[in-house]
Amino acid sequence: MTCQVTGPSSSLKACGGRRVCFIVRMTIKEAGVSLADILGPLQQPLFTVLETPVSWTEFLGFGSGALCVWLVARQHIANWPIGIANNVFFILLFTQAGLYADAGLQVVFITLAAYGWWTWTHGGGPGSSVLPVRRTTRTEWTWLLAAGVVGTLALTLLLDGATDSTVPFWDALTTALSLMATYGQCRKRLESWWLWIAADVVYVPLYAYKELYLTSLLYIGFMALCVAGLRGWSRDLSARREAVAV
Repeated sequence: MTCQVTGPSSSLKACGGRRVCFIVRMTIKEAGVSLADILGPLQQPLFTVLETPVSWTEFLGFGSGALCVWLVARQHIANWPIGIANNVFFILLFTQAGLYADAGLQVVFITLAAYGWWTWTHGGGPGSSVLPVRRTTRTEWTWLLAAGVVGTLALTLLLDGATDSTVPFWDALTTALSLMATYGQCRKRLESWWLWIAADVVYVPLYAYKELYLTSLLYIGFMALCVAGLRGWSRDLSARREAVAV
């Protein structure tokens, strides 16, 4: 025997004494839960730094970001999923702070992370499953610099005219530098570390100006990790060249 139960949340129950199965369909709206209810706890203060509250979002972004850069420096494939989690936290954080270009940049980062994840595992070429560290070619530099200049100008105009951003140029500049660096990271280009360092030099005062002090401190740590990554990748490149020469 079967019995039908109807209502706002439809459910079907098989009644027979031995087995009872439920199929429940309930929308978030019917449950009385909004997106703000879900994300609200992440925006609650966790502690204060320099008399400024630090939210769970900023704290989790701090931790996942530091771990991601450390893994990149070690050329560990796990940097990509950790980086995607970091991007999600920063989308929430930057939107709340009015850094719209940086928030939108995280969406691009997620797409590039998927590409980088695939490239690191499949881009080594015939006979190799590991993508080696290489130098950026002159052609790549030409395209990267051209795209960086055009991107910075276009984003500056867009942010200045279409948003309430108080730092349109600096927001656009860091966005362009970060995209250039991420491309290099996806292809394991040594000079990507220099681009990250250049971006971090701007990010540190920018985030402090926006009172994102923990994130500003995080980017100081990022610079140190970038230097370590640059040295590590340089050693790897030198060792590979020596092995080829022998």
